[in-house]
Amino acid sequence: MNRYTINYNSWSRMSIFEQMGNIYSEISRSFKAKRDNNKEYEILSVIRAIELFDATVETLIKKKSIRAKEVLRSKDQFISNLFSEKFNDKDALELEKYFMQFAIAARVRK
Repeated sequence: MNRYTINYNSWSRMSIFEQMGNIYSEISRSFKAKRDNNKEYEILSVIRAIELFDATVETLIKKKSIRAKEVLRSKDQFISNLFSEKFNDKDALELEKYFMQFAIAARVRK
């Protein structure tokens, strides 16, 4: 059982910027744990990131948003990078920059 549960009601009321900003936090934690060779923390943050990706996609599909495809693609990039035979830190940093833009936009919009 995970330590976290997602409140789908409040998650679905968040903007895409807030959702992706929250996902950014988890992928950033995942990559940091990968760099630090902290397997336990890496696994926990990956699980949480995937849960947040899935909640976001579910919300977008219910809203019939074309953004679901972009979120699924970014999820694929995250998983591919993290679990490739040879971890590519440069690609990880680029993916973190992509997600950071959503976190910044969420802050600016509040």
